[in-house]
Amino acid sequence: MTVLLSIGGQDLSASNQSTFSRLDPVTGEVASVSARATLDDVKAAVQSANDAFKGWSKTGPSERRALLNKAADIMETKQDAFIQAMIAETGATGPWAGFNVMLAAGHIREAAALTSQMGGEVIPANKPGTFAMAVQKPKGVCLAISPWNAPIILGARSVATPIACGNTVIFKSSELCPQTHRLIVDCFIEAGLPKGVINFVSNAPEDAAEIVKALIEAPEVRHVNFTGSSAVGRIIGRLAGENLKPALLELGGKAPLIILDDADMDGAVNAALFGAFMNQGQICMSTERLIVADAIADEFVSKMAERASKLPWGNPRDQVVLGSLVNPDVSKKMHDLIDDAVSKGAKLVCGGDSNGSMFSATLLDNVSADMRIYKEESFGPVKSIIRVKDDEEAIRVANDTEYGLSSAVFSQNINRALACANAIESGICHINGPTVADEPQMPFGGVGDSGYGRFGGKAGIAEFSDLRWITIEDPNQHYPF
Repeated sequence: MTVLLSIGGQDLSASNQSTFSRLDPVTGEVASVSARATLDDVKAAVQSANDAFKGWSKTGPSERRALLNKAADIMETKQDAFIQAMIAETGATGPWAGFNVMLAAGHIREAAALTSQMGGEVIPANKPGTFAMAVQKPKGVCLAISPWNAPIILGARSVATPIACGNTVIFKSSELCPQTHRLIVDCFIEAGLPKGVINFVSNAPEDAAEIVKALIEAPEVRHVNFTGSSAVGRIIGRLAGENLKPALLELGGKAPLIILDDADMDGAVNAALFGAFMNQGQICMSTERLIVADAIADEFVSKMAERASKLPWGNPRDQVVLGSLVNPDVSKKMHDLIDDAVSKGAKLVCGGDSNGSMFSATLLDNVSADMRIYKEESFGPVKSIIRVKDDEEAIRVANDTEYGLSSAVFSQNINRALACANAIESGICHINGPTVADEPQMPFGGVGDSGYGRFGGKAGIAEFSDLRWITIEDPNQHYPF
């Protein structure tokens, strides 16, 4: 069955009836067939969202809250459908897909709670007899673009808070998981959102640049949020800036996990394993660099390699921890990173095995700055261990990157750990926890090449609303002329 567009509450084929297919990365079979949107479809989606904004922006917070909570409930009833779609389209494991459903529903419920927190403040005015206010108002039509790697979480996050704030949304799906993303839209439509409040557009990979450009340039679109690679984020940010539209960009990462010489060793290994290999390392917050004090490095590497080498990997439909990479060609990148590092002096301490799009948990010790993996985001299960002599060098190495999304520090001396956390240049830092974490109410975003702006809680309200200055004044006030 073809995954259809949703425009103005109607399921539609592409205006020229064309489709595109997404292949299962493990089996090579067709995972989904979806409508291949045209520029005419883009215009229709924009018009639909713009027409719906007039009514939706005036809807009261209790009504918006009830509809969002209902959408979250419906999402949980569709868990099996989400899991099957996500496994087939992205190669994810069932547990990761199930977690996506759970957390995505949480994001929608958190957005529902924000509906009555749209407010403002009274500000003292210099003019006598003047009452001045700052009031948060919805922006209008918001464009949401989210990726394939945590598609349900990031897809729901991209649309829920804009809708909660009284905006309407055009959700452009990832080319790699259109069916998974369309299921999110179905939850909102079934919940009873008015026609046009949420619209869905899917496009073939070769059409992405043209479709995204048209969406951003549409005069009715007033805000863009994008989660994805830093390379594409630069393009999105440039297009938004050229059209004087604010953008929220949550991009790539090269998350460091610093393990100081007084760290709880077993706790650090547990956090490192989870942060490095959850979803095959295909998470923007994935631990990419294990920065370890020389004094404990041998012990850490030994324990880490022993645990990592035992992590089952393979077909995500089996009982494995590491499922498939998103495409078979990503395996070649992993091997290239390993070969480059080993040729320059790194030691492969475990892993390095692959079977098509499936790749084992891999650790490279003694990684140095001249190796590709030191700087490049692997976005896979190949991880580097970098040995440092002291806290100062650990911080320097952690900050020796263009990225700045998530980070973590392990130490049993909280003041020492906090000093490191404060010195790391990132939007997120966890002490004695993994680099991978997400809670809907927390401000989520990065600095540098990891983007700008914040999803989550009240920070999300600030992103998806405009602050207006409104006054009530004395009509007989004095003027100078």
